[in-house]
Amino acid sequence: MWHPSAGIYGRGHLSEGRWLLIGNSRWHWAAGEPGCLRTWTAPAGVGEFEGLVAWAGVGHVPNCAPLPLKLRLQLKDVPLLEQPGWLGVDRALVAWRAWCLAAGPVLVADGGTAMSLTLVTREGRFAGGRLLAGAALQLRALAAETAELPGLNLPVELPLDIWPRLTPEAMAAGVLRGLAAALASAGREAQTSCPGCGLWLTGGDGPLLKPLLLELLFGAMPLQLAPDLALEALAALRPGPDR
Repeated sequence: MWHPSAGIYGRGHLSEGRWLLIGNSRWHWAAGEPGCLRTWTAPAGVGEFEGLVAWAGVGHVPNCAPLPLKLRLQLKDVPLLEQPGWLGVDRALVAWRAWCLAAGPVLVADGGTAMSLTLVTREGRFAGGRLLAGAALQLRALAAETAELPGLNLPVELPLDIWPRLTPEAMAAGVLRGLAAALASAGREAQTSCPGCGLWLTGGDGPLLKPLLLELLFGAMPLQLAPDLALEALAALRPGPDR
């Protein structure tokens, strides 16, 4: 539950513009100026709301949080062409932003609670995608649904041995290498549908998956890590209170 005294300290002056993306399990914040943002994550409901320029959400929004509806960015506000009405605003934001930066077709992998894959054509049209469980969710499921596997929290250090002997390392290797293999396969298939397509990684799982993808892709397609695409898109679309 949000409380007026709950906040993130040491992040800058409250008079700065702030943007918020409410995810499934955490809140993602940005402060500063569009094009020069500082970003951080916080538990759900935690943050300083003074100076809020705009927000968007896919997760639960507490009734007591001071989030004006007039500042909420909706799916219709994201200029991604031919997007379906059921698409999550977070997917639309990262897909549109990656397409803008790449100036060409992109497959965007957003690694959060869920790993979403979103394909965008050269013309900026939504071309479909895929959904699978993210790394942290897979690890929680393994611990919750088995008798002897331990709980394991991200970030984890990927073992150098590709066939680990210890259980925690085997879990980390299985989940992260499995996700990387799925993304590499999707990337190759995306290039068939959209020749010249690049793969963009964003979200918390991105830095963990990038080195594995570099091994698997062998330079077969451009790979870009951009952890804060959603917040960058939010700031680009709503750079000030009057926008």
